[in-house]
Amino acid sequence: MPARLWNCVVLITVMVAWMSGTPMPSFAQVKDETRTFDLDRIIDLALERNPMIAGAQSVIEQNEGSQIQAGAYPNPTVGAQTANATSRDPSTGTRLTEYGVTVQQPLEWPGKRAARRNAADAGLAGATVGLEEAKLNLIAEVKGAFYDLLLAGRTVELLQQNLDIVQEVARIVKARVRSGEGPQFEAVKADVEVLKAKQEITKAKNAVRVKQVGLDTLTAGALGPRYKVQGDFRSLQARLSPEQIASRDLSQHPILKRQGKLVEQAEFTVAKERQGRVPDVTLFGGYTRELGREAVVGGVSLPTPLWYRQQGHIATALGTQRKEEAELIRIRNDLTRAINQHAREAETAQEQILVYEEGLLKEAQEALRIAQLSFRQGASSLLDVLDAQRVQRQVAVDYNQARFELSLALTRLERAVGGPL
Repeated sequence: MPARLWNCVVLITVMVAWMSGTPMPSFAQVKDETRTFDLDRIIDLALERNPMIAGAQSVIEQNEGSQIQAGAYPNPTVGAQTANATSRDPSTGTRLTEYGVTVQQPLEWPGKRAARRNAADAGLAGATVGLEEAKLNLIAEVKGAFYDLLLAGRTVELLQQNLDIVQEVARIVKARVRSGEGPQFEAVKADVEVLKAKQEITKAKNAVRVKQVGLDTLTAGALGPRYKVQGDFRSLQARLSPEQIASRDLSQHPILKRQGKLVEQAEFTVAKERQGRVPDVTLFGGYTRELGREAVVGGVSLPTPLWYRQQGHIATALGTQRKEEAELIRIRNDLTRAINQHAREAETAQEQILVYEEGLLKEAQEALRIAQLSFRQGASSLLDVLDAQRVQRQVAVDYNQARFELSLALTRLERAVGGPL
């Protein structure tokens, strides 16, 4: 946050606190406040600040310049010359300042000019669609990073719950050891489990920090070094139909639209090169004053395409056109494959989530509860509690992983179909 803006925030906070009669927060308290962002806000910040969008906008500006160039008319050429001339006839000995002025104006062949302008228009349209493509890709990237950070946060919460359970078990074990009801190695084993749980939390928190930096990078640092995210994984209200999604019309997909404009631009470029076989005409005229003569001149200059008739330029343009057409087919096939793949992934993840929600989560939690109760009553061992706790934690981790995979598959699916499902 800029220094001036930060000072304003502190000043406003102090004034509000003073007017309301509440104790004024210290500067350190205001500075240490952690901001919270939801997914929509993060996407807005990314679209506003990410250099990918600025790069796409710069391509539009470049093509706008190319469009202006394509519509420009050739400039005329103006020439002038002068000389101090003397007659060689000794009987006259006349001296005169000679001068001449010429003007040349190239006239471009209309067909070539029209094809060039059409190619520039197609290039500008493709660049405009390219901005939509950049936004589509950036939104998908932000969503993926957001859900990844959300999964890391859920993992930390599960590990914290695991640590609380292990610490409670260790407390009971140590109490039994002190009273002589249990062997000493049970307390050592419990301490080892507590240490392992703390190490796992430390690793998970470090992973959260790394993922926070990754998400903050997508917003060009708009989130700041300390922030939190709020939200949840995506879910499906109805069963997903991969066949129905695969049958959607992809003609308006930004990637296909942009590539289609590139094909159109290549076609107009071929037309321009073919029209280029007709030479441009140059009209010229002028006035000359020489010793003993004045003249008004005019004429036409016409290049003769005798040895070269644009064969190389036409062949190059045709090769570029075929390349862009092949790229369009490849992109369409890749999108079709991606739609089917991500739709199947989402369907599989949804089925896994249903398995967990329909009983597996409750069963694992109930098994852990019974094991803890039995351990407190002395009917089960420490190993039984730890086994039940590991099963419950793994079930919860797998459930969160399935929800993450569903969210990621839906995000990639939206990217493949070119918009919301």
